[in-house]
Order: sequence, then structure tokens, then C-alpha cells
Amino acid sequence: MKRRCVIGGLASLPVLASPALSFAQEVETASAPEPKIWPIAEQYYPREVRVKPELAVGSIIVLSDKFFLYHITAPGVAMRYGVAVGKSELVFRGEATVARKVKWPSWTPTPDMIKREPDHYAKYADGMPGGPTNPLGARAMYLYQDGHDTAIRIHGTTQPSSIGHAVSNGCLRMVNDHVIALYDAVELGTPVTVY
Repeated sequence: MKRRCVIGGLASLPVLASPALSFAQEVETASAPEPKIWPIAEQYYPREVRVKPELAVGSIIVLSDKFFLYHITAPGVAMRYGVAVGKSELVFRGEATVARKVKWPSWTPTPDMIKREPDHYAKYADGMPGGPTNPLGARAMYLYQDGHDTAIRIHGTTQPSSIGHAVSNGCLRMVNDHVIALYDAVELGTPVTVY
């Protein structure tokens, strides 16, 4: 799938309210959940949106420069979530597959992370058990390419205010409530494309 096909398809949809919606069109849901307030900009709240109908149902598409993750739930329909992405030099781009899913995952910084910021990460070189203070948050989906772990995760966060920013070491962070919903909806083998 080429970038211009996806972006062009999403961008060609009519805009309802503002330029921020130029990649997808918001739709009203009949059974909207109880309103909840998260410590993120409202534009990054989960929303059902219309997308190009040809996008594969079940797939995940991430537009890093917009800080949005789209989970395609039906032909032409997606749940859109706000995410935090990697710092400019660490942004992951490409295609991968969700090959592993873990509730309350443990976390070990990569050797590169420890090398870049030893004062911050070296103390966790032996890992950190899962739980509410773990940087991977409540859920993690592990992205693989050709059967190999990319070290990139779609995961929760203990820093929800980071959503909508390029701050991570390459992973895609989500509010814990949102990553739990996505985790429950996503199957192993789900294709993920990150632009």
C-alpha cells in the first residue's frame, strides 16, 4: 500500500468542521458512551470516523505527523485515537503485524535507549514488572516484521499528557482506557501501517 493511496483516500473525504478533520470525517454514533474526560486535547479523544472504503477491515493505520491511529472496524469506518509517537529521529515507519499482546506488560529498555540516556534507563536494565507505574501502561501490542520483533509497541502510558506529541523512543503511546479498548478489538496477526 503506497502512502499517497492511503493519505489521498483519507484526504479526499469531505471535511465537516475544521482542517483537523481533513484525513477523516467524524460521524455520530447511536450508542455514544458516557462522556469521560482525559488529560489530553479533545481532538485526541476516540471518535468513529469515515475513511476510504477500500482500507482493510481490522487493519491499523497510524498517521504519525497527525498523531492519529485508525482501527478500521467496517468498510469505510474506523475508530480514531490520539497517540504519542517517536521523537523525530526515532519515528517508526513501515508495515508490521501485531504478533503478541500482553496485559500489564513488563518493560525493559532497549540497549539503544540505555546508551542514549544511561542516567534515566540503566537502572531498569534488568526490567520492570507490569503494573500501574510501568511505562507500557495497561496493555501492549508488539509489532513484528517478517517474524522479528521490531521493539516497537502500541501501548498505554503513565503520561497521558504526552498524547499528541513526538516524545517516545519510537513506540506508539495511547491513554490506558483507549489502549484497553483497542487491545480488546484487535486480533493477533493484525496488519499495522505507520506513516
